[in-house]
Amino acid sequence: MSVFDGLKFRKIYSPVHNLDPRMKFIYVIIVFAVAIIFSSMIPLVSLFLMQVPFVMLARVQKQWLRSLRGAMFLALFIFSINIATNFFTQGYTLNAKNIEDAATMTMRFLVLVESFSVFFLTTSPDHLGLALEQSKIPYEFSFAFTTAVRFVPVLAEEAQTIMDAQKARGLELEKGNFLKRIRNYVPVLIPLIVSAIRRSLELAEAMESRAWGATKKRTNLYELKFHRGDYVLLALTIGVLIVTIYAFLYVPIPTIRSFFGFP
Repeated sequence: MSVFDGLKFRKIYSPVHNLDPRMKFIYVIIVFAVAIIFSSMIPLVSLFLMQVPFVMLARVQKQWLRSLRGAMFLALFIFSINIATNFFTQGYTLNAKNIEDAATMTMRFLVLVESFSVFFLTTSPDHLGLALEQSKIPYEFSFAFTTAVRFVPVLAEEAQTIMDAQKARGLELEKGNFLKRIRNYVPVLIPLIVSAIRRSLELAEAMESRAWGATKKRTNLYELKFHRGDYVLLALTIGVLIVTIYAFLYVPIPTIRSFFGFP
């Protein structure tokens, strides 16, 4: 469940927290595009390390590392699937190129997890909803999205509580084969689904009691505006995009094998 810690906002005063959510989202989209463009390990590792200063500046190192640790299972799964696919489709042989290709796909996944984790850790759901509204997104869609962002960490914590309670009653989740482990999670999923339905009904009643949707023209107490830090991030984002396009078109990117002199 630690991967969901990367979706839980921490209210900390830092330059990254004070940035406009729209500007941070543009940065995340550019990072996503750059990660898709390159299929070599060296640019992806550089892209991963480039975001570490943002994490340090936002002072969310522990939560960020926890989310990466939670994503390691999926990363290992992606690596194993790519290794197995290359092994069976290339005549039951495995070479350094196949391993590097699998590692590249895994690193691309980690870059995406890292960038979105920084975004959600440093962006308040209230400001995110306000940014969506000011971007002309219908309020119903922005409210549904921000509500989902709020509920994912809450449901993750509740799932962990249910698992601890079931383990105290003698439920063994880590024993048995793969199918047996899936069946062992049924006593966890059923209370979690019931709790999610109960929370949704309580939310609906709370919204009705506050006359949600009574007026189409809503007003907000605050209005998001770009500041100096947002323009700095915009310049950095544009610079990364220009360097990426130039490197992709004109610079031969070496592979890890050629960089260390392997065939």
